[in-house]
Amino acid sequence: MYSFRNDYSEGAHPRILEMLMKTNLEQSDGYGLDKHSRNAANYIKKRLKREDVDIHFIPGGTQTNLLTISSFLRPFECVISADTGHVNVHETGAIEATGHKVVTVPHQDGKLTKEGILQAFGAHETEHMVKPAMVYISNTTELGTVYSKAELSEISRTCKRLGLLLFLDGARIASALTSTVNDLELSDYAQFTDIFYIGGTKNGALFGEALVICNDSLKKDFRFMIKNRGAMLAKGFVTGIQFEALFEDDLYYELGRDANELARLIEKALKEKGYEFYATPCSNQLFPIVSKAYIDKTQNDFAYNIEKILPDGRVAIRFVTSWATTKNSVDALIATF
Repeated sequence: MYSFRNDYSEGAHPRILEMLMKTNLEQSDGYGLDKHSRNAANYIKKRLKREDVDIHFIPGGTQTNLLTISSFLRPFECVISADTGHVNVHETGAIEATGHKVVTVPHQDGKLTKEGILQAFGAHETEHMVKPAMVYISNTTELGTVYSKAELSEISRTCKRLGLLLFLDGARIASALTSTVNDLELSDYAQFTDIFYIGGTKNGALFGEALVICNDSLKKDFRFMIKNRGAMLAKGFVTGIQFEALFEDDLYYELGRDANELARLIEKALKEKGYEFYATPCSNQLFPIVSKAYIDKTQNDFAYNIEKILPDGRVAIRFVTSWATTKNSVDALIATF
């Protein structure tokens, strides 16, 4: 069986493993204060064209979301998200467990819109309700769609006008940056958001996310919060080395581009065969609509997720390609349609 279930089924890209082996017997300072973490942060700052951001390496995406939201909200404050948002659907109530409610509004092709933010903000007006203080979005979205620069800019302006922090989950930001429909650069994220992160787990690293704090008012004492929330690794240099390998040259972008290009092959083949998609295909996540008979035929040979059963009985499924997906596996998958 070959898995198209996610983009973190494999270990790590060989260049990351090579750097880990090369540095294996070095003695490094702990807790992210080592030279490799500093090098990685400097490489990322160059990409951001900003020296005034703080960068912290966190083990995983859910930890990063929990840590960020719980650190910057007061006890009575909430975060606004699309109903499909990862913090709402796939994190086992981690945000609510910190005492903060996730207020959701309907998505538009996986995206949160200005209108959705205004709707949620306007519905929470008094001290008898939780108070919106942050907006959470992800790029790519949970449906694999990609925000345009105009869309992100509009959300940013709306947040500033309403006094809301904007936090962007970048677990799959590599796929977004290298999408054929993308018009954003990494530096734009530092301009439009207060906090965002650059995902490594889903783009060739063994694990790890690089959290970027752009808003000066949020920087103070953040390392205390990392430790308090159990997200500070003693061997933080292991994460730093991985991001050093990803960003010392274009490897991070290459891996995102490779995953996207294989997804485009699947997309093209399915469109030629007349298949529809549940969400606009533009990244390494694809949501073709198939019959139950297709699932019965392929479930023993390929692993993938069922996204939604539609009213007409057809099923939206999810294929995810990764940096390690092979052309042969893609060809084999296409042959099943």
